[in-house]
Amino acid sequence: MKKIQALLLLAGMTFLSTSPLLAQSVKLTSGTLGFLKGQTTLNVEYSYEGMTVGKITEDEYIKKNVTEHNAKEAGKGDKWLETWKANRASRFQPKFEELLNKQFQKSGLSAGKNPDAKYTLVLKTLNLEPGFNVAVMRMPAMISTQAELYETKDRTKQLALITILKAPGRDAMGYDFDVGYRLQEGYAKTGKELGALIVKKGLK
Repeated sequence: MKKIQALLLLAGMTFLSTSPLLAQSVKLTSGTLGFLKGQTTLNVEYSYEGMTVGKITEDEYIKKNVTEHNAKEAGKGDKWLETWKANRASRFQPKFEELLNKQFQKSGLSAGKNPDAKYTLVLKTLNLEPGFNVAVMRMPAMISTQAELYETKDRTKQLALITILKAPGRDAMGYDFDVGYRLQEGYAKTGKELGALIVKKGLK
């Protein structure tokens, strides 16, 4: 009986970890987006300053992982840190922009590194929840960000603020064992949902 109860509990926890109840929240918190209508390019920049990972600061998270990895194998923690930092430019940002631009296809707007664009979107990461996948149980990654929009040449006035909270990152087939992959998919979901909101409230 105890084994059956344990299996039922495990199944319930697995269901909760992949449940739609964990869906993200996307909201235009302040400002309007009509100024983007008619624009052909949008500059995109990124900020990770002050972000947390789980319930701790990024610095604490890095120290913990570097120490644990180096304890298992000399130098492994340093390689982990190198990958952790590199993932931003090599995986997270490209995926975000790929899905953002898919939403913009019919509007004629293209987002990316466009420093000459009239407007700039700064995607600020607030919190990363790495999630986990140990085959019998899994929890998707969760990405919480805010998109701040400014005139590129005047950052003193924020034109709009959009919050995208708890965007899930996972693989539908369950093969998301790699933390970087789960987080990458979270940024993809962020780009998709942010793009859809911008199209709806600013480009139509």
